[in-house]
Amino acid sequence: MKQLSTTTEYMEAKEAKSIFMFSATWCGDCRFLDPFMPEIEQKFEDWTFYYVDRDEFMELAQDLDIFGIPSFVAFENGKEIDRYVGRERKTPEQVEAFLNGLG
Repeated sequence: MKQLSTTTEYMEAKEAKSIFMFSATWCGDCRFLDPFMPEIEQKFEDWTFYYVDRDEFMELAQDLDIFGIPSFVAFENGKEIDRYVGRERKTPEQVEAFLNGLG
């Protein structure tokens, strides 16, 4: 998973098929997904995954109405096509179900 480093990178990345995972180092529910994400990324190789540290990109998170983490936002051709947002713990199966629904 790529680590988002600048807002400019975000603007460029959302033009392609991109999944932004909003997270934070201190978030236990976010760390729960860490062991599963490489396998999930392999299953959905048409998408580019970006790790977004919510604390480093607080303004971006607010602009996208991301107040709970972990959260996933999918973009294609510069437009948001779906999101899986909330502060509850997400299982790998729930994340995969969200990604399968993107079409």
